[in-house]
Amino acid sequence: MAKYTRGTVTAFAPFDARADAEALRKAMKGLGTDEETVLTILTTRNNAQRQEIASAFKTLFGRDLVDDLKSELTGKFETLMVSLMRPAYIFDAHALKHAIKGAGTNEKVLTEILASRTPAEVQNIKQVYQQEYEADLEDKITGETSGHFQRLLVVLLQGNRDPDVGVDEALVEQDAQVLFRAGELKWGTDEEKFITILGTRSVSHLRRVFDKYMTISGFQIEETIDRETSGDLERLLLAVVKCIRSVPAYFAETLYYSMKGAGTDDDTLIRVMVSRSEVDLLDIRQEFRKNFAKSLYQMIQKDTSGDYRKALLLLCGGDDD
Repeated sequence: MAKYTRGTVTAFAPFDARADAEALRKAMKGLGTDEETVLTILTTRNNAQRQEIASAFKTLFGRDLVDDLKSELTGKFETLMVSLMRPAYIFDAHALKHAIKGAGTNEKVLTEILASRTPAEVQNIKQVYQQEYEADLEDKITGETSGHFQRLLVVLLQGNRDPDVGVDEALVEQDAQVLFRAGELKWGTDEEKFITILGTRSVSHLRRVFDKYMTISGFQIEETIDRETSGDLERLLLAVVKCIRSVPAYFAETLYYSMKGAGTDDDTLIRVMVSRSEVDLLDIRQEFRKNFAKSLYQMIQKDTSGDYRKALLLLCGGDDD
């Protein structure tokens, strides 16, 4: 796995798992809960440290920390704290399991995770899913999806994108022409060509293809996808293109739209803030500021409230204005 260093949450020092466990027990014991202590400890320790705290908590008190959080906290704040406690390696597999569980599939979650994770991360997710849930992730996803949307998800699930080694300009030209003929020049769209090229070529190759496509057609590839496809497939193709261009920019946009307008998509806000907090949230903040003329910090401040807001702002780790 690549070592990520652009997160807002890093290992806390000096760290004492027992002292943290004792402070958390005290915060939740008896009448009322000291939410401030809970959120301060959990947002300022990294995931590995939180797991050590949970282990110390069980050793000292014979109690399960997550169960205690669930019984003492409520609402979005509870969801956020429990999400922070989920071991990092299982986070994506858990989100996918819940996206395909029960009535209705949450295509937004499938799209976000499978478009943005690296091939190595996808391989890891599949393995963890099999271990934890004794089920094949691909089978589960194909059982709940259909059409070209399903095909592209399956391609992404293979985690076989070409490695980034040198760019063959002749192939760049060829791919750009193929996409142009499959979309703008055709009556009806040849979706399969888009799926194969966008799902399997290397990141540096595709960035060149997008430039070349613009030269040949006079359109950004996003404009063509927008015109030529619709529904879940369109959203997935666009997410893949955005992640090829810049994963942090993709997440900045995802966060922006989770809070823009009436109501907040708290599930998305929590999922992205937690899953990127140790990965690239600093880069996401930068892209957010650049693309939306306000800081992520300000938008969270305006859009949320209470302990939930305090915790999200601590995860955000600072204002960029």
